[in-house]
Amino acid sequence: MTGDERLLTTAQVARQLQVKPETVYAYVSRGLLRSIRDGSRRQSLFDPGEVDRLAERGRDGRVPSGVVERIRTELTLLDHDELYYRGHPVGELAGTHPIEAVAHLLWTGELGTPAPFTTSPALKDVAAAVLAALPEATRLGDRVRVAVAAVAAADPLRYDLAPGAVIRRAESMLAMLVDVLDPGPTSGATALAARLWPALTRRPRPSTPAEIGLLDLVMVALADHDLAVSTVAARVAASARAHPYAVVSAGLGALDGPYHGASTTLAYRFLADAIDDPVRALADRLRLGSAVPGFGHRIYRARDPRAALILAALRDHPPAAAVLTAVDAVTAGLASRPGAFPNVDLALAVAAHALDLRSDAAEAVFALARTVGWIAHALEEYRGPGLRFRAEGVYTGRRPR
Repeated sequence: MTGDERLLTTAQVARQLQVKPETVYAYVSRGLLRSIRDGSRRQSLFDPGEVDRLAERGRDGRVPSGVVERIRTELTLLDHDELYYRGHPVGELAGTHPIEAVAHLLWTGELGTPAPFTTSPALKDVAAAVLAALPEATRLGDRVRVAVAAVAAADPLRYDLAPGAVIRRAESMLAMLVDVLDPGPTSGATALAARLWPALTRRPRPSTPAEIGLLDLVMVALADHDLAVSTVAARVAASARAHPYAVVSAGLGALDGPYHGASTTLAYRFLADAIDDPVRALADRLRLGSAVPGFGHRIYRARDPRAALILAALRDHPPAAAVLTAVDAVTAGLASRPGAFPNVDLALAVAAHALDLRSDAAEAVFALARTVGWIAHALEEYRGPGLRFRAEGVYTGRRPR
């Protein structure tokens, strides 16, 4: 193992091998894996190369030509129900550093104070003209998708994949999106969260510093989440040397489904019922045998750190009191179910209700914030060999005669 390779935690090994953490410990006891003790944190760490070799042994002796779980990344760590960006706890970044600074941390590894993100008037005009042709009822998330595609077609230098060019293009793309989603007059704000605010509200009104702070905190918490399905889609596109707009479009495409981005809308609708009568809203779900939107997670065991961060911030926001009362009642009603804790979809829905945002606002915020992470993952892919993803299919159809 070379010194610059990152060791893997037990949870990461379990996900890569698709086994339980207890099975990883069994592999260690049987001598199939070597555990490296981390004295500072008192946890077991593992050599990625050894884990790769063990994974290959479990695939009928065949070496796959492209395997998603082997993606190496220096960006985001999910460990013991905590979330880190390049080693920084997200709980320490959110509320103290704006989304622009966190974007540059993910893109460059440096946590500083970047200049305000700007876009060219020409690209902004293209996006505005295309969005103006859409029906008024078009969802914010769909407007984001259309704007990204339109601006890509208007940017002749989009294939410049040098890191500096990609970062400048990412800044321009985010600035364009927050500026064109609301067709009204500009507010004069420079921060992304403040510029995005007018597009999210149900009724036009000025924002307060506390509201902008909450929105910025939410965006920081959502900026990246390791190898979520939309991020894998973005990395596959980047591996083919797709330009940054296409990378973001790939991520947006994977996000647009009931198991990913649209989960926030399901949580928003459930919470609308729960605010009126939380016990009845929960009882209706249980009676129908339906999952309760906004609770539980496939990776976290006891809490979603992003939800915990957002909900804690909302408890200091008086307008959120009624919504949080409903959340507490539903959470109490699910107390007997292991793993039924509020996740980030519920936290986004709570924020949308508490801040009186549009019903589709949470999904749009998710998409814009995650654009930061998709670009960071694209920058990693651009540094590696191209076309390295080629899943191995197992043919189950009719055999030729």
